[in-house]
Amino acid sequence: MTHQHSIRVYYEDTDVAGIVYYANYLKYIERARTEWLRSIGIVQTDLRHEHGIVFVVRDLQAEFLTPAKFDDLLSVLTEKRGLSAAKINLRQTVSRGALKLFVANVTLACILPSGQPTRIPICLRDSLQTHQNS
Repeated sequence: MTHQHSIRVYYEDTDVAGIVYYANYLKYIERARTEWLRSIGIVQTDLRHEHGIVFVVRDLQAEFLTPAKFDDLLSVLTEKRGLSAAKINLRQTVSRGALKLFVANVTLACILPSGQPTRIPICLRDSLQTHQNS
C-alpha cells in the first residue's frame, strides 16, 4: 500500500538560508506515517489504549537529495516494504512535484509502554497485510 500526504513548508521550518532545516524532514515523515496508519483504520492512541502497544522508530536511514524551501508544497509518499511479527519496514519519499528531495528507509518496532518489544497483535498484522503496496 502506498499513501500520499501533503505538507506546506512554513517559515518556522526553515533556517537562516531559507531552506528546510534537516530535522524537519523527520517531522514530516512522522506525520505522514500517522496519516498512513489512520488511512487503513489504525489510530495510534487506540493502539495504546485498546492493545497496550505503541510503534517506535527502531532504525532510520536517510538520504538528503536536494533542499525544500519556504512555501513549497511537498508530498510525502509512504510505502510499506515489509512486515514481520514485531516490525514494519517502510520507505518514505519527500518530493516537490516530480523532484525527490529526501528518501528514508524506516523500521518501526512494536513495543509495550514499558519499552519492551512485543509482537504486533494478529488483528493489526492482518490489517497491515491486507493493505499491500499498489
